[in-house]
Amino acid sequence: MNTQVLTTDSSADAAEMGNDGLGQIVHTIWGGKLWIALFTIVFAGIGVLIALSTPPTYQADALLQLEDNSATMTLPSPIRDLAGGNPRSVTEIEILHSRLVLGQAVADTHLDWIAGPRRMPVIGPSLNQMGVPLPRIEALRPFASGGEHIRLGLLEVPPYWIGLPMILTITDEDATAFTVALPDGRIINGQLDQPIIDERLGFGLRVAELRGERGREFFLVQIDEGAAIMDLRSRMFVNERGMQSNILELGLIGGDPDETERTLHAITQAYLRQNVSRSSAEAASSLEFIESQLPTAEAAVREAESGLNAYRQQQQAIDLGFEAQSLLTQISSIETELDQLTLQEDELSQRYTTNHPAYQQLLNARSRLEERLAILREEATNLPETQREIFNLTRDLELAREVYGQLLNRAQELNVLKASTIGNVRIVDTARTAPNPIEPRKMQIIAMNLLLGGFLGVGFVFLRQWMRRGVQSAEQIDALGLLVFATINVAPQAENAHKRKGAIPILALSDPGDLAVEGFRSLRTSLHFAMMDARTNSVALTSPAPGVGKSFTAVNLAVVAAQAGQRVCLVDADIRRGYLRRYFDIPKEQLGLAEYLSGEAKLDKVLCPGPIANLSVITTGQYPPNPSELLMRSSFQDLVAQLNSRFDLLIFDTPPALAVTDPVIVGRSLGATIAVARFDQTPIREIDAMNRQLRAAGVNVAGAVLNGFDPKRAKAGAGYSYAASYRYEYKRAGEK
Repeated sequence: MNTQVLTTDSSADAAEMGNDGLGQIVHTIWGGKLWIALFTIVFAGIGVLIALSTPPTYQADALLQLEDNSATMTLPSPIRDLAGGNPRSVTEIEILHSRLVLGQAVADTHLDWIAGPRRMPVIGPSLNQMGVPLPRIEALRPFASGGEHIRLGLLEVPPYWIGLPMILTITDEDATAFTVALPDGRIINGQLDQPIIDERLGFGLRVAELRGERGREFFLVQIDEGAAIMDLRSRMFVNERGMQSNILELGLIGGDPDETERTLHAITQAYLRQNVSRSSAEAASSLEFIESQLPTAEAAVREAESGLNAYRQQQQAIDLGFEAQSLLTQISSIETELDQLTLQEDELSQRYTTNHPAYQQLLNARSRLEERLAILREEATNLPETQREIFNLTRDLELAREVYGQLLNRAQELNVLKASTIGNVRIVDTARTAPNPIEPRKMQIIAMNLLLGGFLGVGFVFLRQWMRRGVQSAEQIDALGLLVFATINVAPQAENAHKRKGAIPILALSDPGDLAVEGFRSLRTSLHFAMMDARTNSVALTSPAPGVGKSFTAVNLAVVAAQAGQRVCLVDADIRRGYLRRYFDIPKEQLGLAEYLSGEAKLDKVLCPGPIANLSVITTGQYPPNPSELLMRSSFQDLVAQLNSRFDLLIFDTPPALAVTDPVIVGRSLGATIAVARFDQTPIREIDAMNRQLRAAGVNVAGAVLNGFDPKRAKAGAGYSYAASYRYEYKRAGEK
């Protein structure tokens, strides 16, 4: 014997949490977990493909120190002063980014030459990066399959070919012979490591290394030098370590680790050469000026000596006395100091204004020396005439000798400085490429795609929820003032059954243990108590629009009511397009409601027995041309009265209320009307409009039924659901 065993799994806590805003969010996310998982998996797969197909990027770095010229540290202080002070890091960083340095590096490493194998469009680079060889198909022979390599020893093209590609094709198995398709349409032959020169055209090419199968193609391009410099500048960075440390860190990124290292080495060497050249040029310029002044200074010495000797012979004068000699020595010393101040002023004037403290200090020192010199010269005027003249001539001679001696010393110093210049830059760390690529960061890419997929999945779930126009919960219907009698779970086996040909199975008979059938039993119970005060035991089922399962609800409600022992009559009042006859396999020719209302048939002729005891059915009959007029006849009220005396429950299936007026006509003659809405399909505003329309016409709308409820798609925490709160299972007695 089979016994019905009821097991319940309460989820009241989940329903309470759904009433909270945060709980709704959490449950919405949980309800869309499959979508979120799908988005996450898809984007994780995309991340894996990106990580595997992205070419690696390497970084080379070098370290420079900006300092005083080490060679000048052993020289006298005048030379060190001439060599200048510490360089400014900002200035040197700009020099490193200049065309002077980068242009030389481009020329040294031939970065304006681009040569490489042709790759299949779109997916070729990714396949090569992942190491997936191309199929050996003749059409794919020109494209790289892995292992191809080319290195140029010479590439020179005329200016109007700059930026235009040339195609090199291997023509033998050993990769020693090739052809080159030129931009002008010509094809020339070439051999490995043999130059191809066209002096008239200004074209030159030499392939130093070539590796690949016969038929493989390579592209050759000479780009504009300015474009190569800009590309190199975009891949390079220079930073100063710390504040005013004069330690510069250089970095360069690129796809080839060896080429990146060579290029950065070329940049540091070009910068070092220009730094040495700049320091040497400064010394050479000063030396040239000094050497141009030496003949004039030497002539001034000879002229002063001749003047002094001539005066002595003329006057037969002797040397200066002690007093005159002392004055001469002091005056000469002061004039020498003034000359040195003049040189210092020339240097300061190039760096500072006259308001600078250092400049003001020099001017004050000069003023004091000039005052002292004026006093000494005044004392010299008191000497005897002969002594005074010899004093003046001797002073001129010593001054000329001093100037000439200083110029000779400065010339020697500059010669030493020019010969020993090594610049004020020291390479601390030479260029070196890190063994591991800096990009792509595979784990980071995959992790970011996982997060992105998760976020997009959550966003899709909320967007999908927001875009749903249909009713999501019983609470939404309750808010309109309609009591929800029951929530009917979706029955996949009954979906779109009316679109199939032949008889339609009745779920309550074919699968009585289905969860949806329990919803109909709940509806039967709720309807029993709701109609206790109704004037008749009749109820009309209607809906805002077609396709919500209204007829499905009417049939199964009638069956479960009859199974409970009630005498039930199911009337198909949709005499426009009703199809309840197909549930009971009643022929189309059977007389029905239309014939009874038109007076063509009596009640007993239109009543058909149902598939179970206590159930009778009245079909539509032949669809009349005037359905509303027939329903408005008094014969319809007579039918309701006769059926009410014979049966315990009358169920009338009516058309959609927002489409036609038939439900209003029928509902006014019955005890109650129930609105049927479909989960996630019937807009809440249509339910409200139907409710207002029926109530305005005097129809007693007792409540509503939420049909087609799908717990998997239900809005989280959207309210009470019979199916969500209890799960029923039917087992044999003794089973656990």
